[in-house]
Amino acid sequence: MRPVCLLLGILLLPFYIREKIRGYSVKALLLKSAVSVLFVALALFAPPSGALSQCVILGLVFGLLGDVWLDLKYVFPTQDAPFTYAGFAAFGLGHILYVTGLLLRYGAGGFLVPAFALAAAAAALVVLLEKPMKLVYGPMKPVVALYGFLLFSTVFVSGALLWKQFDTARLLFFLGGVLFALSDLVLSGTYFGVGKERPGDFIANYTLYYGGQFLIALSLSFLSAPPA
Repeated sequence: MRPVCLLLGILLLPFYIREKIRGYSVKALLLKSAVSVLFVALALFAPPSGALSQCVILGLVFGLLGDVWLDLKYVFPTQDAPFTYAGFAAFGLGHILYVTGLLLRYGAGGFLVPAFALAAAAAALVVLLEKPMKLVYGPMKPVVALYGFLLFSTVFVSGALLWKQFDTARLLFFLGGVLFALSDLVLSGTYFGVGKERPGDFIANYTLYYGGQFLIALSLSFLSAPPA
């Protein structure tokens, strides 16, 4: 079933992006949720491998919820604030679960301090570059800073673990985290900028995002049995 989930995700994604470019609609939301269900399914069909699998699966479920809630802000534009905050919260919890799962499986070594320090620095840089990037965070600035820290924690913690020991599962997880972060950098222009809702922006954002989530889900298929 794992190849089927992956193939269906690849096939459905262009249809969603095309519908999204046409405009915000319930049809686009349904297609988006269908693609997101497939990255959850990909993880569910991986062989059980302990706490990391459980945390990643739950993190992907939060990603699915975030996908739906963030698009609902466009379906119901007069009620956009609750959906925006809910979406950020869902994705933030997803990253907490990703990092927690990594630490439960591989342990908390001396790499943690520099990894989290780099994540904090990257989040601060995103906030400081608000004006140069022609973005307006407004009241969302604290949320952007906190979410940025959680987002980059996934990247730097998984990167440190890959540096510590190379294997396919760690590589896929790290690459997934990098693609996820890049997609959010593109998305920040769509959410907080002006004139950045061009077709190319949507294509880049969703290709990177779904590539990241599918790689994180796929990484579970390359895990060995959980350590004793």
